[in-house]
Amino acid sequence: MRIATWNVNSLTARLPRVEEWLALRQPDVLCLQETKQADPKFPVDALEAAGYSSVHHGEGRWNGVAILSRVGVENVAIGFGTPEDDLGARLISATCGGVRVMSCYVPNGRSLDSEHYVAKLAWLSQLRTTLAERPSDELVVAAGDFNVAPNDTDVWDLAALEGMTHVSGPERAAIGEILDIGFSDVFCQFHPDGKVFSWWDYRDGSFHKGHGMRIDLALTSQALTPMVTDAFVDRDARKGVKPSDHAPVVIDIDLE
Repeated sequence: MRIATWNVNSLTARLPRVEEWLALRQPDVLCLQETKQADPKFPVDALEAAGYSSVHHGEGRWNGVAILSRVGVENVAIGFGTPEDDLGARLISATCGGVRVMSCYVPNGRSLDSEHYVAKLAWLSQLRTTLAERPSDELVVAAGDFNVAPNDTDVWDLAALEGMTHVSGPERAAIGEILDIGFSDVFCQFHPDGKVFSWWDYRDGSFHKGHGMRIDLALTSQALTPMVTDAFVDRDARKGVKPSDHAPVVIDIDLE
């Protein structure tokens, strides 16, 4: 099974590119973030024509998460059902082909002295609680734009980001707390030296300069991690006309 995650930075603007990528890479499941669509506008029919069932949780101009699947979509859940859901449409979960898939769009945090940063840490804490409540033998992947670069090697220049969000100690500790309950940042197993990024700012030619960060993660449960056979970033999807500022992150799984 191939599971991917992609912050598309507006599905309205990026639908043709998503359709093209689905045909090219043939993921079994694709988690989307930042669709920036309300549910009635979500292109269910177009995705069905591409061979994918879909579920979406959106609110219009901001946020928005979805799961596309060609291996079934069952037991759909929206959000946490807690006060953290007041931060917008940021979480949708479903069982696809026997794997519990969670499409996550973690709040940005804005700045270390912002109330949005406090809310970001609370959101990540609630995600940990939600994951800890899943059965220990369940195949689970929480994938999406986490807006956290977990390791020093996940940024192009740590000094350039000093004092900013995405690399602060509490944010990284929040990811570490999810790993402590048995989840794995599985991408690192295949790229132990780091410096493989999934996001590049639109400004200043950052993509061509290699000035990026790895903030799009696929966190796999203890039962699923040994089944992962590969993980990569599809940099080509960041090229061309009107790309998202994120590239898809892909993991391949051998469920047999």
